[in-house]
Amino acid sequence: MVSLDSPTETRRPIGLAIFLIVAGVIGWLAAFALTLDKFTVLEHPNANLSCNINPLVGCAKNLASWQGAVLGFPNPIIGIACWVAPIAVGVGILAGARFKRWFWMLFNLGVLGALVLVIFLIYSSLYDLYVLCPYCMITWIVTIPTFFVVTFYNLKEGNIPVGERTRAFFDAAYAWIPLITFICYVIVAVFAQLQLQWIPNAFR
Repeated sequence: MVSLDSPTETRRPIGLAIFLIVAGVIGWLAAFALTLDKFTVLEHPNANLSCNINPLVGCAKNLASWQGAVLGFPNPIIGIACWVAPIAVGVGILAGARFKRWFWMLFNLGVLGALVLVIFLIYSSLYDLYVLCPYCMITWIVTIPTFFVVTFYNLKEGNIPVGERTRAFFDAAYAWIPLITFICYVIVAVFAQLQLQWIPNAFR
């Protein structure tokens, strides 16, 4: 029988597991809601979606654009499929699973892909579509910290092979992820303000 104080138990990244589950659930719910709105638009093209708040804040324009289907089908379907992964990883950790290095590296690659897609969608929303999609922004909000949490964890734990100094750096930086994430939010908000003047217009 394994003691509760054994290294095997104490080294389990419980905080990481809980974060992945919460982020995954939030991201999945946002993708699901956006998928339902896409179905509504397909059935009733002139439907007034609940996410359409004003000319600046809404999702109909995103859903109708090519950027809303970068792989040839609606982006929310990607979210519904992919947000299951962090939930499964988080639940697995809580259940005592120990994942191999190759698994963490593939998982990190998937999270990086999610971040790249989100950066593309942020740029498209601000500079091509000139609209802020509420459910899309929820996805942005959870994807950004998910990338940092998974990447910094893998670097500090050596799942991504780096030197000891680099591991030590990211071990210290891991505690700064909330601040790093907040700075990223501020950067996006500043670009949105410069491009869309969202502070006076989002609440009209």
